[in-house]
Amino acid sequence: MGQKKLQRFAELNTFPNVLQYPLGVKGRWSHFFKNNNPICLELACGKGEYTVTLARMHPHRNFIGVDLKGNRIWAGAKKCLQENLSNAAFLRTQIERLDEYFEKNEIEEIWITFPDPQLRTSKAKKRLTHPRFLRVYQKIMKPGSCIHLKTDSPALYRFTLLVIEKFHCILHTNYEDAYAIANLPEELKIKTHYEMLDIAESSRVHYIKFSLPAALPAKEEDKKLQELLKEYETTGV
Repeated sequence: MGQKKLQRFAELNTFPNVLQYPLGVKGRWSHFFKNNNPICLELACGKGEYTVTLARMHPHRNFIGVDLKGNRIWAGAKKCLQENLSNAAFLRTQIERLDEYFEKNEIEEIWITFPDPQLRTSKAKKRLTHPRFLRVYQKIMKPGSCIHLKTDSPALYRFTLLVIEKFHCILHTNYEDAYAIANLPEELKIKTHYEMLDIAESSRVHYIKFSLPAALPAKEEDKKLQELLKEYETTGV
């Protein structure tokens, strides 16, 4: 590990707005933020561009960036401290463990911005809009709350639409080419570090907003989804 990364990890341990695999926070985030404002998550937040910018835009809402990589979290956490953004924090943990840190109905909204699309069909279960993750989100989200996906991956975009259809989710917004939309909401104009590096698979950025049904289909349906993916493999889904 490089010296710079080691320094960042050491500094991360001193940041009051970073929690690394914390104990005793479930159901107690209002104590952490010292208010009862709605809580929104940015998953696989990387450097936390969405967490930071949304916190600036919405001072009466709380935002938590979640990522496993402490080196990435450092950048967003540092910026929040420099700007005195008290409504933003960062949680270092695995996303599949979210229900260990948040109580039922504790989360108002989830943003998934430019995640790893896990392009191989054999790794579909690692996609953050796979039903196994949706079941985790459902354990912590308020009924009717929305999930936002922003991605440059046509494969992840099509996969998510398939999941929404097969697992009875409610689709609210579907932009195949978000930046071509007139009067695009300011939240959708935020660009992540990875987007600005111009590593997009295509010239389009896709955006989907959806919410979960009252009850997701049983896990047995996941096998049917996997079979469908194998059938669609030649189309790039």
